[in-house]
Amino acid sequence: MDKSQAEQQVKLMQAVAQGDRHAFEQLYRQMSPHLFAVALRTLRQRSWAEEVLHDGFITLWNQADRYNPTLGAPMTWMTHIIRNRCIDGLRSRPAREEALQDEYDDQVFLDENQQAESESEDSQVARLQHCLRHLSSEQRQSVALAYYQGMSHSDIAAWLHQPVGSVKSWIRRAMEHLRECVGL
Repeated sequence: MDKSQAEQQVKLMQAVAQGDRHAFEQLYRQMSPHLFAVALRTLRQRSWAEEVLHDGFITLWNQADRYNPTLGAPMTWMTHIIRNRCIDGLRSRPAREEALQDEYDDQVFLDENQQAESESEDSQVARLQHCLRHLSSEQRQSVALAYYQGMSHSDIAAWLHQPVGSVKSWIRRAMEHLRECVGL
């Protein structure tokens, strides 16, 4: 995504925060293909991905005033919302399946294991968030653009108006810090 497109999306987000339905429609047209791909890749089920995309855009409509352009691009913010909804859906899926398959005793065993894994994931997410707070804003933003947007080092450098070498260094140091901090 180029800088002008991101700037346009920021303006559209600001208009959506004011209740502009036309701006919301434009954002949907621009963002939905990428966001649907994220949901589909995560959930591997088209109908479920469509539902998550729909819910994500309802969240955008209702919370557009919470978007802060200094923390990242609108696409980064929305990708984060979609990914979180996918993760929440994946976590709740075993509970829905259990209601359909109560007669299987081994299902209870699987659910207990999954709950333990979910609790472990929650603690890992909390740990990662803690570690991210200790990064500089340049490192956080560079990692977010690389991870959520799939941007190359040169794209990030152009976006941030910084030398490519600085961006590479920020990402490398950030990843080293995160590995050490999270304990991988």
